[in-house]
Amino acid sequence: MGAYRSFDYAVRDGIGTVTLSRPDRLNALTFEVYGELERLAWELQADEAVRVLVLTGSGKGFCSGGDVHDIIGELQKRDVKGMLAFTRMTGAVVRNLRMLEKPVIAAVNGIAAGAGAVLALAADFRLLSDRAQFAFLFTKVGLAGADMGAAFLLPKVVGLGRATELLILGDPIDAPTAERYGLAYKVVPHEQLMEETRGLARRLAEGPRQAFGMTKRMLNNEWGMDLLTAIEAEAQAQALLLMSEDHKEVYRALTEKRPPRFTGH
Repeated sequence: MGAYRSFDYAVRDGIGTVTLSRPDRLNALTFEVYGELERLAWELQADEAVRVLVLTGSGKGFCSGGDVHDIIGELQKRDVKGMLAFTRMTGAVVRNLRMLEKPVIAAVNGIAAGAGAVLALAADFRLLSDRAQFAFLFTKVGLAGADMGAAFLLPKVVGLGRATELLILGDPIDAPTAERYGLAYKVVPHEQLMEETRGLARRLAEGPRQAFGMTKRMLNNEWGMDLLTAIEAEAQAQALLLMSEDHKEVYRALTEKRPPRFTGH
């Protein structure tokens, strides 16, 4: 794993934690942050030391989206080819997070706006502080609400009606509303956010890695399948997992009356 300069990254007990570290700008994204997040999510697939990834922000915000000066101002100087290179890079961050066959937790400690909202959307679990807010504000700045995969992912999380509301109007919603819409796994008091996040991350890190990874893969793969294709795909996936050492370990643990010890094999 290479070094990352644009955010804080630490690994402990199988949990990799990215902390966006520009609190004075509400952790606004720069070209470098995008590029390093894309690389990290790709490299983590082969990093057996990390079983769970946590994304969070420092200070009062989770992520306020693209930096007004470092990104939006600079993009004004680009032609169509340069613009497309940028939008493809930002989408690649979400692609790599979704394709990562390890659980991803977004610990949303404050405002998640624009691209920051989509980063949280790309996670498998969104654990929210009661101070959190979401704002898919692309149309507010004259851009399409379809950005970084938002128009694909959000309807699958909250339904087409709510996604239409959030992406076209671009109005912010608070944490209780996000939970009511189905956008939050859980909302907790702000002071308890990281403790709750660590508890969930430990539970996932100690669990059956192959089972989690295959489940995430199938959730991704089956979005475009019909029922018969999905049933056959699940039959093949489950046959593989029935042969795994982790599944055999569950049987041994049951017969020996002890907790299972998962190894990821």
